[in-house]
Amino acid sequence: MSICTYGFVAVRREPAESSEMTTQILFGETYQVIEERDAWLKIKLDYDGYEGWIDAKLHRKLFEPEVDSWRKGKKWIVPGPFARIIREGERSPMIIPGGSEIYFNSDGLSNFTIGDRSYTLTGNYNPNRRVGTIEEIAMTFYSAPYLWGGRSFYGLDCSGFAQVVFKIAGRRIPRDAPQQVNEGSVVNFVEEAQAGDLAFFDKGDGRITHVGICFGRGEIIHASGAVRIDRLDHQGIYSTRSNRYTHSLRTIKRID
Repeated sequence: MSICTYGFVAVRREPAESSEMTTQILFGETYQVIEERDAWLKIKLDYDGYEGWIDAKLHRKLFEPEVDSWRKGKKWIVPGPFARIIREGERSPMIIPGGSEIYFNSDGLSNFTIGDRSYTLTGNYNPNRRVGTIEEIAMTFYSAPYLWGGRSFYGLDCSGFAQVVFKIAGRRIPRDAPQQVNEGSVVNFVEEAQAGDLAFFDKGDGRITHVGICFGRGEIIHASGAVRIDRLDHQGIYSTRSNRYTHSLRTIKRID
């Protein structure tokens, strides 16, 4: 078991730099090492059970009781899009993305340790402050670029965007859209969609290929090229930029 101590770490499908990135581990998220191969480690994320390969150089060996304490401790989830922390002995802050996890295991609500390293949260952050609605959180990622496998403000894919927004809001959903569509209850008509509902899209074969967060009012925010707002109706997503439908609506789900 270990804790991610980088802003994020790429998780790849196969143990090679040339292999596609399928997801990212965010700062403070815990994971288990389930296999070793040369300079690569196969890991399983505790948050969503996702498995993949990371570069062994980005793994810190930590004592299991410490990791277990961090994993079970009450976390502050960094609100989007990012926060700054300073590691003891360094002057420049480290930027960690929204969705990162911090367990304040030292004095106060700004200090924590991981292994033999001490960190301080900087800036005007109050971990006790209300994080906002799904709509408000989603808007903090507006214009973030699209990145396959991404879960940070540096780049997100559609399902990574939905997962991180919901994580900040305190609601856990799976990593990928074909898994997310199995959550919640069906919204029968697009006119009944509310802010925070998830809309899923396919290419006519029933296979879910895209997800976005409904705003109500006939609008949706989603990661497509970048995190953007488009129109949503019974046919799907209509882009006013290209004056055409870009995604075909399959279903809308309300996450209970």
